[in-house]
Amino acid sequence: MQSVLGIAVVAVGLLLAALLAVGIIDGNRFEVVKEEFFLSGLSQKCRFVLISDLHNQVYGNKNEKLIHTIKNINPDFIVVAGDLVTSEEKEDMTPGIELIQILSRDYKIYYGLGNHESKIKNCPERFGNQYHFLKSSLTNKNVCLLENESVEIPKYNIQITGLELDLKYFAHFRKCAMKQGYLQQMIAKPIKDKCNLLIAHNPDYFEEYAQWGADLVVSGHVHGGIMKLPFLGGVLAPSLRIFPKYDGGVYKEGKTVMLLGRGLGSHTIKLRFFNPAQLYEVTLKPKL
Repeated sequence: MQSVLGIAVVAVGLLLAALLAVGIIDGNRFEVVKEEFFLSGLSQKCRFVLISDLHNQVYGNKNEKLIHTIKNINPDFIVVAGDLVTSEEKEDMTPGIELIQILSRDYKIYYGLGNHESKIKNCPERFGNQYHFLKSSLTNKNVCLLENESVEIPKYNIQITGLELDLKYFAHFRKCAMKQGYLQQMIAKPIKDKCNLLIAHNPDYFEEYAQWGADLVVSGHVHGGIMKLPFLGGVLAPSLRIFPKYDGGVYKEGKTVMLLGRGLGSHTIKLRFFNPAQLYEVTLKPKL
């Protein structure tokens, strides 16, 4: 009996060790995922890279592996779907800042805020001038920090909008109902004859984004659910809800499509199980 129990203990120990190894390995590597969408209003083909949820993660010396990969893709522009940094007091934001500074030498970057940027922005009593430092460090002609703002990319007939959700929409354990007309109050209306690209960090409100009129939504926040299980998908969202409806990949609602990034980094639980980080190479083509 004791020998059987001993074998069981060893087996469980080996299983946990193997699982931990997977978590560490998947937490320190990324893969490139290619997606292609045909969108109304787009005037010509273009390609962009989607970065979400970096959380100051570093791949190689000063993110050289990530930078090299992006330069090999050579996108027309870059979209950042929030949480470049992490809302920790006295957090060293150098990795995220340096990544954007280096990439902006060669590429136009459209950066929408995530809940971590919003937190350091709206809680100065905790974070001091961290948000001001982040914003001022990224201020240059090639970085568009979109705080409930829209800009146009005339070459492709795209209007790109960065939505900054109120922090109450990132509540734990539950989805806070979005009040009627909230998006219309926060951001400009989509332009009918253009391709409307919405950077919206929290995917939980995809139906509302579709009703607003987005053609393409890019999101993040969920980190792929930390662990990905066959048939069940992501296990745990940052909201601490299990098996979230949206955990990563492509979703459709009417004419609207959402690309939900699985993220490039992590916070709090800095492990990923069967769920490596992902960088997205996105090709857009006019819908005929």
